Parts: sequence; structure tokens; C-alpha cells
Amino acid sequence: MTAFNQADAAEEAHAKLLTDCYRKWTGKELIPLVPGQSIKTQLDNSPGIILSHGLQSDPVLNYGNKTAMRLWEMEWEQFTSTPSRLTAEPMEREERAQFLAQVTEHGYVSDYTGIRISSSGRRFYIKKATVWNLVDDAGVHCGQAAAFTEYEYI
Repeated sequence: MTAFNQADAAEEAHAKLLTDCYRKWTGKELIPLVPGQSIKTQLDNSPGIILSHGLQSDPVLNYGNKTAMRLWEMEWEQFTSTPSRLTAEPMEREERAQFLAQVTEHGYVSDYTGIRISSSGRRFYIKKATVWNLVDDAGVHCGQAAAFTEYEYI
């Protein structure tokens, strides 16, 4: 397998992890998937915002679909090197950390609303977000993801 194919396979596996874990925790589909088509491509092109971060001591974003990157005003390289805490304003970070601890404990939380900030400083409320744990087939916790369709600039 070439490096390009390995990267594609890893990205497709992450997309599958996002959809499988969402289904596991919520009992619902993250997006309506078309069988036989790349899950990653379908998530990338979804009109809803979908993003995830890993488990580093200061978790870094490791996925954002095109809609998420537009909302946060970033390109892929910047998005996937940004600590996820920086997507919230400093005064919101403690509240965000407490919320993510609840997600870790319960598996997922839905109907979350909070203030976020784009790379240019534009503030917005995210509304009715679902945040869920990412757990692989071996039961290893490997991150958290979020999805929402509603937001309002403030």
C-alpha cells in the first residue's frame, strides 16, 4: 500500500469511527449515508458541522468537515493543528472543559449550546450540538466528536 493509500485508509477509518460511535451512543445516524460511497467524502461534504479531537493532554482537532472549516475560518493544516480549547473564548474554556468531562463520563451529550470563536475572532453560538466519545472496536477511548447544524453569529 502506498503512503497515499494508507492516508486515505486512515481517514476513511476515522470517518467510520465518527459515524459508528455516533450511532452507538445516540441510536441515530450522523448523516444519511449512501452505501458504496466513501464515508469520509460524505462527511466532508455534509452541510452540518462535524469535527473531532484526539486525547492529547491539550487535545488537538483531528477532523473537521468543509462546513466546520468554513465556520472556524481555517484550512485543513491550521484546523488539524489547533488545540480544540482554542475554538472557545478564554472565558468559555472552563465551562467547555467541565462539559467535555460530562461527555467522557456519559458517552454523549445532546442539545449543547455554547459560544465559540473563529480564527478571525468572529464569535458564534453553537446550538443543539451533540458531542460524543470516540471508542474503537477494542474499546479504547480515542477522542471526542461534535456535530451541529445550528449556529448564530453574535
